[in-house]
Amino acid sequence: MTFKAPHPPYDPTDKAGFSYDTVIRRWPIIITSIIDELHNACHFLVLESQKLEGDADSPKKKALEEKVAEGNGIVAKISKLKYEMARDRALEPIPDDGEPSREVYNKELEELALGNRNTWFTAPWLYAECYLYRLLWSFFAVTQHWQKYDPFRLSKVKTFKHSGASVLKIATTLHELGKSKDELISDPSRLEAIFTEMVQMCLWGNATDLSLLTHLTEEDIRNLQTVEKDAQEARSKFILKDDQHAVWNHVKTLKDAQVDFVLDNSGFELFTDLVFADFLVTYTPHVNSIVFHPKIIPWFVSDVLPQDFTETLQLLSDAPTFLSDLLPSSSAEESGSPSNKNGISADAFAHLKSMVDRWQDYVSKGIFKLSVPLDTPLTASGSDKGKAASFWTTPYPYWNLAILDPALIEELRKSGLVIFKGDLNYRKLTGDIKWPSWTPFQEALGPLAGEFPLLSLRTNKADVAVGVPKDVAEKLDAAGEKWRVDGRYALISFVPASSKAE
Repeated sequence: MTFKAPHPPYDPTDKAGFSYDTVIRRWPIIITSIIDELHNACHFLVLESQKLEGDADSPKKKALEEKVAEGNGIVAKISKLKYEMARDRALEPIPDDGEPSREVYNKELEELALGNRNTWFTAPWLYAECYLYRLLWSFFAVTQHWQKYDPFRLSKVKTFKHSGASVLKIATTLHELGKSKDELISDPSRLEAIFTEMVQMCLWGNATDLSLLTHLTEEDIRNLQTVEKDAQEARSKFILKDDQHAVWNHVKTLKDAQVDFVLDNSGFELFTDLVFADFLVTYTPHVNSIVFHPKIIPWFVSDVLPQDFTETLQLLSDAPTFLSDLLPSSSAEESGSPSNKNGISADAFAHLKSMVDRWQDYVSKGIFKLSVPLDTPLTASGSDKGKAASFWTTPYPYWNLAILDPALIEELRKSGLVIFKGDLNYRKLTGDIKWPSWTPFQEALGPLAGEFPLLSLRTNKADVAVGVPKDVAEKLDAAGEKWRVDGRYALISFVPASSKAE
């Protein structure tokens, strides 16, 4: 029997909620950005076609013209979608595009229609947001020339490039960490201190200006237990549920275990995930392999696709080209300056290269791997290649995973720890339901609780939040804090496997 939550889901009928703001403001901006991206892509295709004017029968020219026509057709569909969304029209069934989740979405849409909850301003927010990205992908999937096109790729790469200084500083920190590797492994208390920093690095990603790992020298690492007390205290008021100690107590019981990351954003966040994974495998005796779970269609703008994972490693392996604006100038080198205006030394590029070489070696040996093949194309959700990741782009909450995808949960049960990254994964773990904020996290997980050791790292960017002490939630609400949605607050939530699941 499937789990049914005892509270209703969030939806845009509450004009004070974040879901209403999403429909009114955020989604139209995202949709417009896709239209702009396609217009630009088609413009350059037209210019390329015009260079072949003297060869009207050229197969290449014909293909370019067909691609432009298809691109304009996608723009027309997306423009219509934007128009209907603004007018609270009914959500239309997803067209037959060969993708298996189409039936899942359309069946749920039929049920919503029976309750008159099938328009943009009445449908449950979690379903409608997943539906939006699934519908957008259908416009691309049915074409000949655009079915492998990610309309968000350029923005993902551009945003990642802006994080270059942090990337290089963290690479240097990991280089320094390597100098005391043996000492670190032999001292569990120091290992815990670094583990805590890694958790917080992955928690906050690039959302706020943190110490992360970027300011740690070798001496800092040696004294981290003491140094971190003040930093932890300063950050603790923003972490409303903090299970870091509990999850470390679990991790230190592991030996040569597998850890799974259910990924969120590409770019800097994926980089921090890789750094955390590297730490677990390289610097602890507890973990010997990592499985990363990506999405297989463009999803929520910045979610990691297999091609993003591969491209990230490629870009970082040639950092002097990708991050050329951060290279120390020749004049600085001649003057003996060790770094550029951002405090980046030339050595930092070597540190990054060494770290990424290690990651690529881990990939080649299967120590780091995706849950699907690295070359999985965007249209593969219905094929054997993409099947293992298809669940992540359904509208389902994760409560009933054991019923909905038995093969996936069997794989996750093999893991020593499954780390769910980010806000959307948290919304799906809890069903995006109007739980009282003091509801125990384990209760909000429904029957998923205890299936495997589960860690959720989430900065608050949506209304749902559980595991927060009642007095804390009420105090924040009374103060008018937008603590649920402004990204300043966070939740670190851990639930171990139950005895029957182990």
